[in-house]
Formats: sequence, structure tokens, C-alpha cells
Amino acid sequence: MRLAALLLLLLSFGAGAVVIRDDVPDRQHRMASSGLPALADLPGEGHGVLIAPQWVITAAHAVSWQHALDVVVVGGTPRAVRGVVIHPGYRTPPQAMVDAALKSGDWEAFFGFLAASDDLALVQLAEPVVDVAPVPIHGGPVLGKVVRIMGRGATGTGSKGHALNAPRRTDLRQGYNTISVSEGRWIGYRFDMPPNALPLEASTGSGDSGSPILVAVGDQWHVAGITAWKRGIVTGTEVQPGRYGETSYGVRLGNYADWIESTIATADEAGDAR
Repeated sequence: MRLAALLLLLLSFGAGAVVIRDDVPDRQHRMASSGLPALADLPGEGHGVLIAPQWVITAAHAVSWQHALDVVVVGGTPRAVRGVVIHPGYRTPPQAMVDAALKSGDWEAFFGFLAASDDLALVQLAEPVVDVAPVPIHGGPVLGKVVRIMGRGATGTGSKGHALNAPRRTDLRQGYNTISVSEGRWIGYRFDMPPNALPLEASTGSGDSGSPILVAVGDQWHVAGITAWKRGIVTGTEVQPGRYGETSYGVRLGNYADWIESTIATADEAGDAR
């Protein structure tokens, strides 16, 4: 895999089974798969979420590097894939940009490139899922709301973060954060340290790409965003993911409602994903 693609997977979440506070036991963040049956596991690493009986939504960078996506797991059951539709506005960072950042330690151009890309994809399953309820998309305002995040990626604590080469398929964990950014393509939240943190404050890690950012609506969870990338803490020339102070960004699904609806409608009418 090219270095640019690898760094995108790692820094943008390529993500890790949630990074947590130093003073909260890991067991408090563990969750069973039954906690959100609609969570989809991609092969190797990364996630998505079932939003319609035959459709999983995920981050484009979580699927674009795979030569062929044949199966995803939803509700503990492997589901055959018919096709993948990547948003036409998705772009990967040029290798020269990555090389320059690694040499200089100035990652602003790299972060800016990520912020300008439409990092979204839809996965059409071969058959509708009948034993798991899809998660509704939340298109309303979320600024200031507490959201639920989850994943099986890299894990660690906020004081140390996690290594770029940390395992990116671990046990399923969850946590919470407060949306502080909601504009255009993105919603985002800052990983705060105690005492300015939620009791189960967390951030996603490498290998959590495509995982849902959930907001409570009554007694249901709706998906407001899809984990995409984060503005990590830079020390010297290195980005250190999972540290207190980083801001994580998710694709704001309300911004893409028309594309999601038209893509699904077109594919369903044609009987195939294009």
C-alpha cells in the first residue's frame, strides 16, 4: 500500500477501538456487538453502519484501498456485497504532500486536503438484511449534543495516545463526546482531558474509520456522522494519534442526504450498484 494511503488510513482513522481517559477502567468502555447490531465490520479493519435493508454507509477511504470488497459482517453474520459506490468528490492525498509533511512536520496542507474531500461511500449488499434494523440518518442540528462513538480499532489513553502501528482490530469499545464543530461536510469533537471531560469521554482510533457517530433521538440512536479523520497532535515531525486535545471529524450525513437518497434510488431501480 502506498504511504499516502497508509497514512490516510492511520491518521484519518484508519481508527482504534476508541481511545479513553487515563482514569477510567477499560472495562467500562467494553460493549457487546448486540449493543448496536447495525454496526458493520469491514474485512481487516474499519466499519460502516446499516442505514437501509440493503445498504451500509462508510468512509470512502475505508473501502477504496481494497481491491475487492466481497463481504461485510452485520449483526455477526457475513453479508455478500453486490457493489460499492464511492462519492465522486472523494480524493486521496498526493504522495508528495505526505512526503513534505513527514520531512517538515507541517501537516496543515495534509489536514486541509482531508477537509476538502468527500470521504463517503455506500456499500450495496447482495440481499436485504431482514434480521437487523437499520439505523435512521439524523439530519438535524447536533452542535453541543453528546454523541456515542464506537469501534474495534486501536486503543489507548489520552495521555499517551496510540502508536501508528498499533493493532487495528481489537475488542469492541464505545465512548461519548460532545459535538463542537458542525458545518459543511463535517461534524467534530475534541478529546478533552479530565476534569473538562465527560465521564466516559473518548475519541476514535486507527481502524475505526467508517464507524457511526450516534445521537439519541427519544429512545433510539440515529447516525449523524461517519468517522473520517482527525487533526492529531503534532510533536516534532510526527503526528501522535489519540492524544488529549486532538479533534476528530466525521462526515456530516445531513450534508449528503440528496446524494445518499439518489444513489440508493438509482441503484435499486437498476438492480445493481454502479
